[in-house]
Amino acid sequence: QVQLVESGGGLVQPGGSLRLSCKADGSIIEIYTMAWYRQAPGKQREPVAIITSGGSTWYLDSVKGRFTISRDNAKNLVDLQMNSLKPEDTAVYSCNAYSPQLDTHYWGQGTQVTVSS
Repeated sequence: QVQLVESGGGLVQPGGSLRLSCKADGSIIEIYTMAWYRQAPGKQREPVAIITSGGSTWYLDSVKGRFTISRDNAKNLVDLQMNSLKPEDTAVYSCNAYSPQLDTHYWGQGTQVTVSS
């Protein structure tokens, strides 16, 4: 079992930055694929950034060059650095851990990010 707790959300002006953190407890995430998803009001949840156990990354086209995902396996942490934020980035951001061994996804409860002037 993996428990995921997100932090770092909040209200920021357009063009500003936020850093989201996801702390995993209960299991070492070294072999897990970690990801950040988001869900805006009235829209489906979508993957924003993914980082594999080997460190390979993938980004949603609309956030490329602005967001950076990173992981610290020793601390069981996954961060999402978000720069040049836009109103359309407003959403609930959730951390996800995927265990290939168990073929199981684990989710955090989410953190609200609001980009508004």
